[in-house]
Amino acid sequence: MKNKVFKQGRRFLSLILSVTLLCACAPMKQPPASPSWAEYEQYHAKNLSAQNKFDQLTNDLFRKEISESGISFHFSIADPASRGLDTVPLTLGDYSMEKMKEGTKELLELKKNLDGFNQRQLTDEQRFTWQILRSYIDTELSSDGLELYAQPLTNTIGIQAQLPILFSEYAFYTRNDVDHYLALLSTIDDYYGQIMEFEKKKSEAGLFMSDTSADNVLKSCEAYLIQPDHSFLAETFNTRIDALTDLTPEEKAAYKEKNLKVLEEHFIPAYKNLATGITSLMGTGTNDKGLSWYPKGKEYFEYLVKSNTGTSYGSIRSLTKAIEKQLNSDIQAIGQITKEHPEVLNALDNYSFHYTKPAEILESLKSLISNDFPELPDCSYTVKYVPSSLESSLSPAFYLVPPLDRYEDNVIYINGNPRFQNEDLFTTLAHEGYPGHLYQNVYFLSRKPNDIRSLLSFPSYSEGWATYVEFYSYTLDNGLNPELGKLLAHNTAVTLGLYAYLDICINYEGWDKDQTAKYLGTFYNIEKTDIVDSIYTSLIDNPTNYMEYYVGYMEIMEMLNTSKKILKDDFNLKDFHTFLLDVGPAPFTVIQPAFRNWLAKQLRSH
Repeated sequence: MKNKVFKQGRRFLSLILSVTLLCACAPMKQPPASPSWAEYEQYHAKNLSAQNKFDQLTNDLFRKEISESGISFHFSIADPASRGLDTVPLTLGDYSMEKMKEGTKELLELKKNLDGFNQRQLTDEQRFTWQILRSYIDTELSSDGLELYAQPLTNTIGIQAQLPILFSEYAFYTRNDVDHYLALLSTIDDYYGQIMEFEKKKSEAGLFMSDTSADNVLKSCEAYLIQPDHSFLAETFNTRIDALTDLTPEEKAAYKEKNLKVLEEHFIPAYKNLATGITSLMGTGTNDKGLSWYPKGKEYFEYLVKSNTGTSYGSIRSLTKAIEKQLNSDIQAIGQITKEHPEVLNALDNYSFHYTKPAEILESLKSLISNDFPELPDCSYTVKYVPSSLESSLSPAFYLVPPLDRYEDNVIYINGNPRFQNEDLFTTLAHEGYPGHLYQNVYFLSRKPNDIRSLLSFPSYSEGWATYVEFYSYTLDNGLNPELGKLLAHNTAVTLGLYAYLDICINYEGWDKDQTAKYLGTFYNIEKTDIVDSIYTSLIDNPTNYMEYYVGYMEIMEMLNTSKKILKDDFNLKDFHTFLLDVGPAPFTVIQPAFRNWLAKQLRSH
């Protein structure tokens, strides 16, 4: 999980050489005089000065943003002193309208500072970072005035569902980390109090969630309303304390007692107050349909699409057409497979992969992908299971992004809830592990990008990549009939694409539940009321969530198909994957021009 915060190219000499070669091609009446060494040094100094200033700007930005929240601080960097940071922010942040307005002013100031740079004077890497930051700023500024449309509390991916997991994974490197952890956990009631004040403002503006959505949030809160000594936060805390070597047994026992006290006096009251506050506001949410039924709902949906997908498509209409095109492509592929290989239909309800245990699956994936993906540096992973009390309120699986200076240590969670028993663990771990989230993050962080890029959140790149490789994993030597693997990949893509399409229909076009049910029944033979209700409620609670996955997958597929079409026999899948991994998390509006440059270089090299 990445917090959505402010969220080796050629150097100057190479650029000078390329410019010189281009100039030499133009006809001239007489050759120009060679620049003097003094002139060259002056030109060189201006570029170096601009590059140093840009580094200073991004370093200052990183230090500022990382200091806004103690959780972000700890999960972003394991050794703060290496970046000159010696003060841990003992706060979970400021969730208020005032802070949001202040953030808008800061974005405007940052935009002004960025526009003061001449991009030609920056290195390739700095220029790319500049473009990413500029795109990010423009997107976030488009939400000015729409702050109350934000949804901090939602089932599964809301703050109240995910924050405790982050606390349970808060690493204890030294006793100082234990003190910081307890101090941060002690502020959770105040932090949730801020969120409830925000929800009250939403209610006053007529923007509070529907009672159905509120019920779902209340259910997620119930999982944390248990005795402190029976809480998974007590269990995980004790395990981390016992692993420390710089504490005496007496000190460890004292810390364990203090943790139980903080859970009793702050954590559990935080969830009780949250539940009480939500209950008191129930009935004030008058809209039980999609975003478009709010006064500025369409405008906010457009912002969410830009922010969460970073799509290269310029309008919702053009994006919808692209989704329809990809959906039809996958549906046609299914039809072709079943026509040519009808026997695969008999195996749909009874198939199995070679490996079924997490460790075996991940190790087999590491081997199976070696031909199509670049090699990773050494790293490790730990597979954990979601605590049983949280199974009903969390995703089927998830990966925790490691600190930028400790990418070697990775954690994957699997949800053992029976409702996920039909999920294919092999492809799920391809999504979360190799060559999915774990692989992509380790690769990116090992290349030591600009620190600010580790804070930027571009979920559609990350989830699009993980979805793309998840579908890819169906076609590996995994125990499946190859044609069955292709069928399952296309079928899963259709399901995800359907959710993305309905997301637009419900939250932008204004479809109600009856229209949604009619569409699902007519085109997909889905007529069970409980399934329709589940889909409809999920898309209302989490607008653009499924689009993050599908639009990212779709953008990658478009680049892949373009590469194959243009490069033909010279196309190399490993080279394509290396390009996407080298680019790293970014909006597709920035990635697409970089892709065209890469494609042109591939053509020239062949």
